[in-house]
Amino acid sequence: QVQLVESGGGLVQAGGSLRLSCTASGRTISNYAMGWFRQAPGKEREFVAGINWSGETTYYADSVKGRSTISRDNAKNMVYLQMNSLKPDDTAVFSCAASPREIALTLSGWISWGQGTQVTVSS
Repeated sequence: QVQLVESGGGLVQAGGSLRLSCTASGRTISNYAMGWFRQAPGKEREFVAGINWSGETTYYADSVKGRSTISRDNAKNMVYLQMNSLKPDDTAVFSCAASPREIALTLSGWISWGQGTQVTVSS
């Protein structure tokens, strides 16, 4: 199965930007839809953004729509999440995940997960 490792998290001021990266190994991500999730302290993990196997379909949570962009580079086996206009409420561990071809509608549909990268947004 595909193994996923996130990077790019860190501390940023409110209004700033971060670009998260997800590097895959073991399988080509061309066979998978890819997604980003986040989990804040004391909260459940929530979907942030997804992109299907071909990159033709994307979906964003309302909380990040308009200020985040998910993209993929299948040749490099990588997925990215560009986040702009960051808010303190964005503070969370961000994880990438994979599902077969299409964006899964439930958490159980995401079959592989990375360990996550911490994003902290200060006021």
